[in-house]
Amino acid sequence: MQKTAAWPLAGIYAALIIYASLYPFEGWRSQGVDWTAFLVAPWPRYWTGFDVLSNVLGYAPLGFVVALALQRSAPRLPAVSVTLAIGSLLALAMESLQLFLPARVPSNLDWCLNSFGTFMGAGSAWILERFGFLDRWSRFRANWFLPDAKGSLVLIALWPIALLFPAPVPMGLGQVLERAEDALALRLQETPWLDWLPVREVELQPLLPLYEVLCVSLGQLLPCLLAFSLVRQGHQKVVSWFFLSGFGLLCTALSAALTYGPAHAWSWLSPQVQVALVLAALAAWPLMWLKEKTLQVLALVGLVLQLTLLNNASANAYFALTLQNWEQGQFIRFHGLIQWVGWLWPFVLLVYLMRRLSSARHTKMSA
Repeated sequence: MQKTAAWPLAGIYAALIIYASLYPFEGWRSQGVDWTAFLVAPWPRYWTGFDVLSNVLGYAPLGFVVALALQRSAPRLPAVSVTLAIGSLLALAMESLQLFLPARVPSNLDWCLNSFGTFMGAGSAWILERFGFLDRWSRFRANWFLPDAKGSLVLIALWPIALLFPAPVPMGLGQVLERAEDALALRLQETPWLDWLPVREVELQPLLPLYEVLCVSLGQLLPCLLAFSLVRQGHQKVVSWFFLSGFGLLCTALSAALTYGPAHAWSWLSPQVQVALVLAALAAWPLMWLKEKTLQVLALVGLVLQLTLLNNASANAYFALTLQNWEQGQFIRFHGLIQWVGWLWPFVLLVYLMRRLSSARHTKMSA
């Protein structure tokens, strides 16, 4: 049995599917309808190409990673069939639970499309394994990455997805305090505990330009430091820096294009952001030659500094309007999948780095 990063990715993606399928988790009630009624109902009369595409592509990654994990950890099982059963049962459960949410409508077409998406993803993984592409990935991983790189690879793989959800500051993931306070205040309406908010004495103020430059630089640099700590050779670190830097720019541009339109894909590249990206590039080159634990310590310090700056600042008024574009209309399907990755990615990275450094310290002391 091989250890694989596919299982953690599959679990995370399944949790995001559950969130997206049951969002906004309000108004739960029994509507007195047989839960099997939608299965035998006629096909929906009105549907769009976006509905078909989103339902298929939404489950395809789940099928791919589950089939990949099964092929790695349980090669004797029929990976495609087992994965199809898992994805189809998950989709059936989500559609059935939507009967209790008045804002959602269960659909037998959605279930079939979700199952087909799972099959497509699982079939792709099987084809790649059948023709040896996954063995080449295993050899590539062994040549490029340290043996215990699984957790880091999962975090690096999730970073571009996290960037797709709009952030008040480009590359500034994890700015959640202000919105969390607003959500908590809404929940505490007409209760005596509302007077306890906010818990701080000074109102949040927008980031100063200097702090914005620092936050953008750190946001671009953090995944690079994580990659440098798990890549073996110097030239491989250079390649990983080019890859991650380019991916960060493209995903941030894609987020802007989805939010404001293709014409505004690069509107976020303000003078401050351009300076920050240059500084991040200049800092990356000497840092990539440091040792693994030194890089992890620097990543931890930089992450704490970035989270402190971001969560002691307020988002501008235009950002609230930006979120409305994502939380309404067709973006609702992707809102749940992406927003939690964007919010939680830096905090998961924080816990991960602390655990790695703590385990390294215990190992050194026991030796």
